[in-house]
Amino acid sequence: MDIAIILSTLDATIRLSTPLLLACLAGLYSERSGVFDIGLEGKMLASAFAAAAVAAVTGSVWLGLLAGLAVSITTAALQGAAAITLKGNQLIAGVAINMLAAGLTTFLGIQWFGQGGRTPQLKAGERFTEITLPFANELQNVPVIGPIYSGLISGHNLLVYIAFLAVPITWFVLYRTRFGLRLRAVGENPKAVDTAGISVVALRYQAVIITGLLCGFAGAFFSIAQGSGFGNNMTAGKGFIALAALIFAKWKPVPAMFTCLLFGFLDALQIRLQGAEIFGVGIPVQAIQALPYVLTCVLLAGFIGKAVGPKAGGVPYTKER
Repeated sequence: MDIAIILSTLDATIRLSTPLLLACLAGLYSERSGVFDIGLEGKMLASAFAAAAVAAVTGSVWLGLLAGLAVSITTAALQGAAAITLKGNQLIAGVAINMLAAGLTTFLGIQWFGQGGRTPQLKAGERFTEITLPFANELQNVPVIGPIYSGLISGHNLLVYIAFLAVPITWFVLYRTRFGLRLRAVGENPKAVDTAGISVVALRYQAVIITGLLCGFAGAFFSIAQGSGFGNNMTAGKGFIALAALIFAKWKPVPAMFTCLLFGFLDALQIRLQGAEIFGVGIPVQAIQALPYVLTCVLLAGFIGKAVGPKAGGVPYTKER
């Protein structure tokens, strides 16, 4: 295979795995604290709409990003109130967030912009563009190193670099800080954490807010980085694939990164395979587009082994009197 095709596929893999990685790390914080979150999809969708809408109206990509983060964090706090304070069913709270975001973004898009739920096309200053890293142009003709650095590592937008930088930060926070120790403990044995004088509710809210922050970045990536505006249901189930990646990685940040890269590669592969033929017979586009989802199910069913989540996950904590 030509080296240019390989680099192009790997470049697409990095871009397509970025929102998965951000959402996967978001779910990791929440579920490590004992709050199961299937509302990742909804928070990403709400963030994508808010970011694109504000960027289109103000002409500023940074205001768009801040709006996406604010809406996602607010949505996460709302979900946290239902699941933590009101001690509601965490799965139902996540489903409610997904349904609310799907309906509300379409409704507001129609009411505000009159384009069938879409936002206006964003101009250059209203979306993140590719960043050329230092010496990328000078090194591009150097054998092996040049194409990898200039064509694969360089040339991505800011949110891509934030996503991959979040992996070592998450690892450090979870395994090298007091907050991370308490976060992992509250997901395993909240009663012991409470006995030590640490607020279980406060820790879980902190985790949920971090989840909202990372989902905000993931949603903004769809509309003001990878895309140039918001489209109906543009997250296309990526939140659920991120949850699958989190389970596959067994709630660990570094394996989560490689799992998201694997799923991103499968997505890039289906784009590359569209129009392919087997024994002279064309493969339906729908079958190729379903490939990442089918392989996700196969990988989870056949290769994950036993994955045991946090012991206190999904169970509201009630302080004993």
